[in-house]
Amino acid sequence: MSNKNLGAAPAVNTNGKLPMEENEEEEMWKVTVSRFQAREEEIERKKMTVKEKVQQRLGFAEEATKCLTQTLEELEIMGDPMRKEVGMMRKKIDMANRDIKSLAQSCQKKEKEYKETLEAFNEKNKEKTHLVSMLMELLSESERLRMKKLEEINKTVGTLQ
Repeated sequence: MSNKNLGAAPAVNTNGKLPMEENEEEEMWKVTVSRFQAREEEIERKKMTVKEKVQQRLGFAEEATKCLTQTLEELEIMGDPMRKEVGMMRKKIDMANRDIKSLAQSCQKKEKEYKETLEAFNEKNKEKTHLVSMLMELLSESERLRMKKLEEINKTVGTLQ
């Protein structure tokens, strides 16, 4: 449906929008998608930062556990005068281990949720893309049929004269 006459009205698509409006909508869509991708990348960076911190804390906790175990062995060799302190340290180590396990489980759970959400998003995006392409095909077919009908009417009007 080209606009070859300079005095003709601007071309309007079947949805009532000018081609320029469609381009603006497409640009808005592209900007929205790029913003979403930027947010996804930021989430991924933050996730990796948290994961690194958890791994770092796990490493520190393991080192602390080794150090405390060695200290306990040395204390046992020396005798029992520090039994209370050793007991308190063991309790602190147990609490730290529980916290570490909880953090690791939370991290894994969040990672799994993120992956599932991203997968669902990608599937919906593919579905939308497919639907948009089907819509474009339907609009093209509709436009072709209307042009054909207009040509038939034009011929009929031409033969009546």
